[in-house]
Amino acid sequence: MSFFDKIFGGKEEKPEEKSFWNKIESEEDLQKAIENSSRHKIGIFKHSTSCFISKTVLRNFEKEIENTDEKVDLYFLDLLAHRPISNKIAEDLGVRHESPQFIVIENGKAISNASHQDISLSQIL
Repeated sequence: MSFFDKIFGGKEEKPEEKSFWNKIESEEDLQKAIENSSRHKIGIFKHSTSCFISKTVLRNFEKEIENTDEKVDLYFLDLLAHRPISNKIAEDLGVRHESPQFIVIENGKAISNASHQDISLSQIL
């Protein structure tokens, strides 16, 4: 991998999968996540795998998660692979699409959302 790929996130770079993420890869996965929000708050991180800013925000957010003792229910959506699901989230929850974006859902409703450097674990705690 070249120097520039390391800095700007070359396409060959395989992101390390973190165990705290639940992936959303289908409308059924999304529905299950929203159903879980009736028991406790959940968070959905919408990530563009081709965007350097999104990668940086994701890394910083994951560091926050790794440095907390709080148990949170987090979901991950790859926007490039699953754009129709992102559109469904925007439509169903009334939250304008942004990337990267973190949406907190409670009782089936979006109660908080942020994008870029405003994304923080404190939104869900």
